[in-house]
Amino acid sequence: MLNLVLFGPPGAGKGTQSQKLIEKYQLVHLSTGDLLRSEIAQGTALGLEAKKLMDDGKLVPDEVVIGMISNKLDSNQEAKGFIFDGFPRTVAQAEALDKLLASKGAQISGMIALQVDEDELEKRLLLRGKDSGRADDANPEIIRKRIVEYNSKTAPVAGYYQQQGKLQNIDGIGSIDEIFKAICAVVDRY
Repeated sequence: MLNLVLFGPPGAGKGTQSQKLIEKYQLVHLSTGDLLRSEIAQGTALGLEAKKLMDDGKLVPDEVVIGMISNKLDSNQEAKGFIFDGFPRTVAQAEALDKLLASKGAQISGMIALQVDEDELEKRLLLRGKDSGRADDANPEIIRKRIVEYNSKTAPVAGYYQQQGKLQNIDGIGSIDEIFKAICAVVDRY
């Protein structure tokens, strides 16, 4: 089973590349945001718990998110693999994900980290903000805060997978197809 973590700062191209990976390798897209919305819409116990927390302006705890991921894995047992999007965001989440996967006889195959400098990220996000309508993509100050947040809280997850020999850095600057070709060269080795 191929289980990938696609990693990188906001604007690195994760969404674009994950769609191409899903199509080529027939992976199940596992987005924590999508999972939360789905569980809430279905009215599951985990979804109701998450909604209550979100309505109170609180973060959904890792154990609730891990429970949702477990449900998604269980409901897709015939899958060729998964691409994790937006998770893990902390080392604690990476450890919890590894423990969950191990309990199901699986593991993360690798982390592909898209490397893009901050000036390019800001340009991409501002451009995306013109089309997306997302306020957090249209404001340079908010973009810089998001990048700082990523660097301080999320970037350390790469070190966690590097210690396991699972981190592959990919240059995230170039054409979509060039970057995808570089990613596939790595994925094909798993």
